[in-house]
Amino acid sequence: MSELTIYTETETTVPVWHSTDPEAIREQLNARGVRFERWEANRELGENPDAETVINAYQHAIDRLVAEKGYQSWDVISMRADNPQKEALRSKFLAEHTHGEDEVRFFVEGAGLFCLHLEGRVYQILCEKNDLISVPAGTPHWFDMGSNPHFTAIRIFDNPEGWIANFTGDPIAVTYPRLP
Repeated sequence: MSELTIYTETETTVPVWHSTDPEAIREQLNARGVRFERWEANRELGENPDAETVINAYQHAIDRLVAEKGYQSWDVISMRADNPQKEALRSKFLAEHTHGEDEVRFFVEGAGLFCLHLEGRVYQILCEKNDLISVPAGTPHWFDMGSNPHFTAIRIFDNPEGWIANFTGDPIAVTYPRLP
């Protein structure tokens, strides 16, 4: 179930707002320029679908987003608990960073925790199957895939080179809850 939990910059354990209602989550995030929506596949994916099957099932939604925002490329990424680089990758994404482009992710399966540092608050969004999040360029954030990651996501990019992180050096991320 998707969740949004909002904390202040100074109170890292007691949230000021929490919801599992997708519409309430969308309203909170959209008010801050963060896109959040739910997509449905237009066909069955079956067990362990390959990247082409995943893209084809969501091409209708990707095309709509590309027409609106002008994105140039997309791909599929999967992360599993047996990945030998999972600890290094988790550690890298846990540091606060920004991007020169929007970070757009759609969760085909599994879950991940996006944490946005906006307007003196931290917005923790647990994205799960069928969730699309678009973090605007320049937004300080971090991502937690958990100690036993399991997700497949479509990544959508502004530039063909893809994801480039600019780390802020702010240690804020270490003080907030993480995925187990």
